[in-house]
Amino acid sequence: MLKIWYNTGIEYLNDAPAYFDNVYEDEWLEDDLVKEMIRDVDHSEVLTPHIIESPVLGAITPRELSGGVKVLILMLKDDSFIYNMSNCGNNCAKWVLKIAEKKDLTVFLRHIMRFEGEFEIQIMNTGRIVHNRSEYVRGLLEAEGMLDEW
Repeated sequence: MLKIWYNTGIEYLNDAPAYFDNVYEDEWLEDDLVKEMIRDVDHSEVLTPHIIESPVLGAITPRELSGGVKVLILMLKDDSFIYNMSNCGNNCAKWVLKIAEKKDLTVFLRHIMRFEGEFEIQIMNTGRIVHNRSEYVRGLLEAEGMLDEW
């Protein structure tokens, strides 16, 4: 299940893209789900764990991937931190949900990310579990109102 701390003072890793650059492992880039995320979000193909073909930048290393993809990969592969999902754009939303189907995933978020369809997300500030976009937005607005109580 995806668990979101919304715009509150919990501890989280703020600069996950820089952290990724220092800790990623070659095996991570061999994972089919990671390759799919890179293909979808960055429109790039993993040729080897060291070479990724970008239509814009040409041949790049994993260090040149977008911050959003780096955070997604960390969410999937490294449970050391609560990650700041605000580094991700809306094009990462479906992937965050897919990762959360595989494992419990707790993240920090500062903006309303555009999740589509049916899902199960717990807004940690309130404990409320939401199942669709309307409930999700209401849940975040409710959490926002509670910030002064924290």
